[in-house]
Amino acid sequence: MKRTFDLTLAILASFVLLVPIGLVSLFVKLTSQGPIVYWSDRVGRGNKIFKMPKFRTMQIDTPAVATHLLSNPEQFLTPIGSFLRRSSLDELPQLWSILRGDMSFVGPRPALFNQDDLIALRTRYGVDQVTPGLTGWAQINGRDELPIPEKVQLDVEYMQRQSFWFDLKIIFLTFLKVLKKDGITH
Repeated sequence: MKRTFDLTLAILASFVLLVPIGLVSLFVKLTSQGPIVYWSDRVGRGNKIFKMPKFRTMQIDTPAVATHLLSNPEQFLTPIGSFLRRSSLDELPQLWSILRGDMSFVGPRPALFNQDDLIALRTRYGVDQVTPGLTGWAQINGRDELPIPEKVQLDVEYMQRQSFWFDLKIIFLTFLKVLKKDGITH
């Protein structure tokens, strides 16, 4: 049922968001050099690496590490990068990953391929067997501000409480968080 829900919602969202996706694509192209979409190596279900797309918000020479690990992340942002991140518009291309089955709408956010500490903890607690999501329980409970052990604990809680209704609650709370721009540091 979850996969059917993901496919249906991703197809509907793709049509509804077609104009915003086109406009963001145009603005990314007009305001910085490089590709419109950045393909990030991420860790999926069973620790399998997949390519996750995002609208590019960073300059093309930015190191491939989690943004919070950069000493001055603002220096790497494109002219519209901060806006795209605060509004979460940079996440729209991930509809592709949902359609492919690499991601779900709700699940633990996929780790970067080099976040060894996060990957190891998730593997220890079995979270690696949950399909990663566009949003998740940890994202609405702290997002970028959470230390890794707390994030994994929230991922474990999600894994134990998974249900259609819990997913709907997380999607609704995510929508509210995005509108308020809560928990966004860059």
